Amino acid sequence: MTTRTLKVGLVGWGAIGRVVGTALDRHDIPGAELTCVVDNRPLGEAAPAPQHTFEEALERCDLIVEAAGQGVVREWGERVLTCGTDLLVASTGALTDDDLAKRLLAAGPGRVYFTGGAVGGLDLLQAVRALGPLDTVHLTTTKLPSTLEQPWMDLELLARLRSATGPVEVMAGTARDVPVKFPKSTNVAASVALAVGDPDAVRVRVVADPAAELTRHVVEASGAHGAYRFEVAHRPDPGNPATSQVVPYAVLRSLAALAGRTGQIL
Repeated sequence: MTTRTLKVGLVGWGAIGRVVGTALDRHDIPGAELTCVVDNRPLGEAAPAPQHTFEEALERCDLIVEAAGQGVVREWGERVLTCGTDLLVASTGALTDDDLAKRLLAAGPGRVYFTGGAVGGLDLLQAVRALGPLDTVHLTTTKLPSTLEQPWMDLELLARLRSATGPVEVMAGTARDVPVKFPKSTNVAASVALAVGDPDAVRVRVVADPAAELTRHVVEASGAHGAYRFEVAHRPDPGNPATSQVVPYAVLRSLAALAGRTGQIL
């Protein structure tokens, strides 16, 4: 019996894409091979596979892995799926747009998948949904102040961040509001929202802490069927402190599951 090899197109050659692409090139994921890389910069010999346009990647690949930001999901996500190619999304923050989320989930014949990224417990939260809605879901994300600075911030807030000697709450809102304001730093909020099925039900606090050597995410949820608490603390990626080092390995785990690796926890 022959096993089909998954032809993978990787979009983005940054902190996440480099790790994912290098692992695929080393054949670390049995059943998957790196076919091409898509990036808006000329990569030359930096990438271990040919660099193609998005259109060329759709012709050559079975699966597109998005590792380049929410804008790629908005611009290309639906087209990938309608072309019959599967899509693995790392930038889940794009899915706080209800219209986009509905279109992606309804599109086909390609299938859309989401990686959990830097937070755990999402599989359990999805299972709990089958029992009934959760009464409360809270997420607190704590990061270094420099990773949270955004163009929309006024001078007063920027000054608070830059002069902070302890934790400072930067924003509080729902999982619909927050990822839009922090597109590179709070995909975790959107991932929790996907797990519980309602971005407006997830209350999010973003905290800047100059002592936060580790990026911390705390998820607390409760309902009629139980109470749940998940806390993770990750080392930031040295090349891109806005993301955690573990994120590309979460993408690789998702890839391994899609390629049919046995022994996976699903």
